[in-house]
Amino acid sequence: MGSAAGDCRPRFSLQSMASAPVIAFPATMSTAAEFVDTNVLLYAVSTVPAERKKAERARSLLDRDDLSLSVQVLQEFYVQATRATKPARLSHEQASQLIESFLRFPVQEMTVGVMQAALATARRFKISYWDAAIVEAARAIGCSVILSEDLSDGQDYGGVRVRNPFLC
Repeated sequence: MGSAAGDCRPRFSLQSMASAPVIAFPATMSTAAEFVDTNVLLYAVSTVPAERKKAERARSLLDRDDLSLSVQVLQEFYVQATRATKPARLSHEQASQLIESFLRFPVQEMTVGVMQAALATARRFKISYWDAAIVEAARAIGCSVILSEDLSDGQDYGGVRVRNPFLC
């Protein structure tokens, strides 16, 4: 795939976690149709044998051009992927490189408006603030679907619906 004018961010690619991830092929940014939650990014870098199918699915999803995410998702990815107690954790350099590759997708910043909406959503739907912040970031960036294993598949949060991409 080609690159959008001025976008030279690398496309996600992972050959082996034994060495730094290989990142190549700039992506074309397009209108984001679905919002990616942190668990998709984490499965994409997983080397756990029991998670092989989910890792393949996550990598396939990240090969698309019509996704978006938020700063919160990127922060959570970094913290969890580099966690000292995580088997086969990523180095700071590996995680930073991957985050840079994920920046080819539209990224919703945390704003006062998103935070206030998340507070209201947490109360209305009785979910954690952090889950509500994901819902409201998706809404703010214009996505009506969140790809997540952590939220209830099929749940509708006032026009933003959750789809578990690992259920087949």
